Amino acid sequence: MNILAIETSCDETSAAVVKDGREVLSNVIASQIEFHKKYGGIVPEVASRLHAECISLIIKDALDRAGKETKEIDAIAVTYGPGLVGSLIVGVSAAKALAYSLKKPLIGVNHLEGHIYANFLEGSSDSMPGTLDASFPFITLLVSGGHTSLVLVKGHGDYETVGQTRDDAAGEAYDKVARFLKIGYPGGPIIDKLAKEGNPDAIHFKRPMIEEEFGLDFSFSGLKTAVVNYVSRLPDPSSLIPDLCASFQAAAIDVLVEKSLKAAELYKCETIALAGGVSANSALRRELKAKAEAKGLAVHIPPFEYCTDNAAMIGAAGHYKRDHSSFSLSPVASARI
Repeated sequence: MNILAIETSCDETSAAVVKDGREVLSNVIASQIEFHKKYGGIVPEVASRLHAECISLIIKDALDRAGKETKEIDAIAVTYGPGLVGSLIVGVSAAKALAYSLKKPLIGVNHLEGHIYANFLEGSSDSMPGTLDASFPFITLLVSGGHTSLVLVKGHGDYETVGQTRDDAAGEAYDKVARFLKIGYPGGPIIDKLAKEGNPDAIHFKRPMIEEEFGLDFSFSGLKTAVVNYVSRLPDPSSLIPDLCASFQAAAIDVLVEKSLKAAELYKCETIALAGGVSANSALRRELKAKAEAKGLAVHIPPFEYCTDNAAMIGAAGHYKRDHSSFSLSPVASARI
């Protein structure tokens, strides 16, 4: 089955053609980062207008690269939320128009569910495609700019949020720290790069909510504030930027990894999957893989190109959603995930 998928939840306009939920025939992404850089963050109105300008061209490009005509498409999948309302309207409107004109089924996909299904796509030795079906139940660490959650995946379309952030998401904290340090946007990739030049033990930042009493929930607002307070006391913090980035990142990743391991132990899961934009972070990928495998756990990590927002993951989720009646319309939309 060939699914044409569309993703416009935030600031990437993406379309893809996915075969049988695993094989990516095309995955086209138009990023808006350069347009939003000067504002230090995403401007919703600008994002929606840019989506509208290029959505038709992106869809055509995805079909051309896949070598498919519209008559060869079996269904249309599209992100319906969560995300920026104006951006979502553009993608959903395009998908509805295509589905109506082509008389094809329309499959609405939760954006976060899509991130989970990035792990089912082929394309990298990191992701071990084809084995997750046999790994239920498994824990997913879903970590991005807007969300940080631990999700127990019991089967296709069967999820339970077992931990979540009580304030800032991890990716949000990265962006805020980068903005405060005036090192650029988006903060995640920049801090990850600078951290490689610094000493993660140079500054000890408290690991927020890592204590047993807080269960599997997260909090990153205090960590961000700790960085701000530390820097505010320095006469010239510019020379310490790499150490600040490395120390901040080490604190954030320690909490993410520790909570993931706790969740796997608590729910008796032998597999941990990583998902969301922050799953592209090199240190998080390395630490989670090393510490989980040391405990005998399998780890699934999507290829880099499927970590950030993309339509291929929406196509994968759409395939399984069409094939499994257990899916609900909003499987992971509740509880702030």
